[in-house]
Amino acid sequence: MLRPGSDMGYISKRAVIRGVASESAVILGRSEVGEGAFLDEFVYIGYPRRDKLLTSSRILRELDELSSGARIGSRCIIRSHSVIYEDVEISDRVETGHCVLIREGSRIGPDSRIGSYAKLDGRVEVGARVSIQSGAYLPHLTIVEDEVFIGPGVIVTNDLYPVSRRLLGVRIARGAIIGAGAVLLAGVEIGERAVVGAGAIVTRSIPAGMVAYGCPARIIMTRDEYDEKRRIYEEESG
Repeated sequence: MLRPGSDMGYISKRAVIRGVASESAVILGRSEVGEGAFLDEFVYIGYPRRDKLLTSSRILRELDELSSGARIGSRCIIRSHSVIYEDVEISDRVETGHCVLIREGSRIGPDSRIGSYAKLDGRVEVGARVSIQSGAYLPHLTIVEDEVFIGPGVIVTNDLYPVSRRLLGVRIARGAIIGAGAVLLAGVEIGERAVVGAGAIVTRSIPAGMVAYGCPARIIMTRDEYDEKRRIYEEESG
């Protein structure tokens, strides 16, 4: 549904809106919002990257002209106060919590969930059916493959010697689980179906199918053993 801009919100004349946008939403540039998508109150779509802000007066009309827009797929839900920068592509059926930040160049696969106050702070690639819980921080160059779970408050880093000019992305492979509050240091790889325990500090890559806990994280069991422990725990809890 395409609505005219209001005193509270703003929709670019270049945008294509097939879903529903709240009266306070701001949608800039050649943004596209897919069929059945919902943009909640005070959502910002197509926010210009830093270099464009430095050359503008920060007036919405001018920012609109500078923005290249973002793409929101069909049946997405973007909850209130979330900010999605220009050149972001969000696939179908993605949901965000409140106050989510997704920076320019990021890609989000279908059926993924991004919890409240999570930040994708740079070009971040997220696969399909990923669950990123509230308060997680993923910086520039992070890659998250399909069906990964990232617990609340997880911190991923990309600089081994801050503040350096060499950034190293972290890769989290398909089906991995990252427990609440874990910290992943720049350049590590979490292998397919690997598990990182809550509060762990990962200084070295974790091989596929292994489980690591502690500070620094150390391998303590296999994923098969972990899954068996979980099965027993679930049966005991009824």
